[in-house]
Amino acid sequence: MSSVAFETQRAALADVVAIPVTPFAEDGSVDRIAHRALLRRLLDGGIRTLTPNGNTGEFYALTPEERRLVTELTVEEAGERATVLVGVGHDVPTAVAAARHARERGARMVMVHQPVHPYVSQAGWVDYHRAIAESVPELGVVPYVRNAQLPGARLAELADACPNVIGVKYAVPDAAKFAAFARDAGLDRFVWVAGLAEPYAPSYFSAGATGFTSGLVNVAPAVSLNMIEALRSGDYPAAMKVWEQIRRFEELRAANGSANNVTVVKEALASLGLCRRDVRPPSRQLPEEERAEVAAIASGWSL
Repeated sequence: MSSVAFETQRAALADVVAIPVTPFAEDGSVDRIAHRALLRRLLDGGIRTLTPNGNTGEFYALTPEERRLVTELTVEEAGERATVLVGVGHDVPTAVAAARHARERGARMVMVHQPVHPYVSQAGWVDYHRAIAESVPELGVVPYVRNAQLPGARLAELADACPNVIGVKYAVPDAAKFAAFARDAGLDRFVWVAGLAEPYAPSYFSAGATGFTSGLVNVAPAVSLNMIEALRSGDYPAAMKVWEQIRRFEELRAANGSANNVTVVKEALASLGLCRRDVRPPSRQLPEEERAEVAAIASGWSL
């Protein structure tokens, strides 16, 4: 399949790539009604790219059945309004099964989570992604790179074998390393998504990214859209104004090794009455005394 066939998917990556939360009901199950409502809120807010089963969706805390359910709910709600990029991962057979399920349900792309394994060789990284990409040649494939040791040449090697590898979610917190990696892999060959969300978006855009992921978008879609509009027009002062606006919220999420990354987003949504604050282990709810600050930030974004 030629790269022309992936034009829609490439365009969808050069945008705010929303990572929806997975809301839980009082009994601990996935809250389907709240989930649909949150997705509709994103779509109504102008979001056009959705990643079910991302880290903000608590991918690693969901069962295989729940991951399939989240995929199905997202594809149904998105309809023709958004492109769906389904997170897949774990062992190769599990990832392949999830990618094929995504394809059957009508998703257009999959994002491959970084292999969770204590021993990842560079050639093995290529093998892992190749096995998944070759199983769904019709889908766009987006590796999620969090490995600072991986060189860009390995990504180029993967794409030589699998032309459906069209974009990269790059999440190494080093803008200089990102700039080098993108150029070694092929700056124009892939769509580069700043995988560390709004705090890193301006520096990564300056080095070649054209999209960024967002968990904050669950709370305030307009804020994320304001940032990408500024970045697209090259207005870095305007983008940094948004950066200042979201700085404290993102600092709370990033504290203690990102312990409360999802917790803070769900706390903000709970303060707005949009879903329960429940998260699953190994995440944990915010202590009572820290909730007011999150609520104040969320209400201050004039939603």
